[in-house]
Amino acid sequence: MEAKQKQFSELIKELRSAKGFSLRQVEKKSGISNAYLSQLENGKIEKPSPHILYKLAEVYEVSYENLMKLAGYIKKKDNENIEDNVINKVAFLAIDSLTPEEKKDVIDYINYLRSKRRK
Repeated sequence: MEAKQKQFSELIKELRSAKGFSLRQVEKKSGISNAYLSQLENGKIEKPSPHILYKLAEVYEVSYENLMKLAGYIKKKDNENIEDNVINKVAFLAIDSLTPEEKKDVIDYINYLRSKRRK
């Protein structure tokens, strides 16, 4: 459970970062105290309640169901990789804030990584 929680806390922090929000901004948008959010992101809260997850899903524009699965409330299917789904969302949120030149650099880097894999 500890490894799962660490993964969850890291993903929550990455979602906030990708949106460019401070803890105080998330507090204002969600009504969740920044102290609680900090504890959540640092893995000190083992299992946030479903209503907290619902508020975070709305603020971060991610699937409530995925957050519920990550927190262990809903069982994942055997072949389901929720972590990848959330990480993909983080990447898309982050890319929206890039300049056109930075987006081109990201695409170039992805192509570079793919070319290394083919060798």
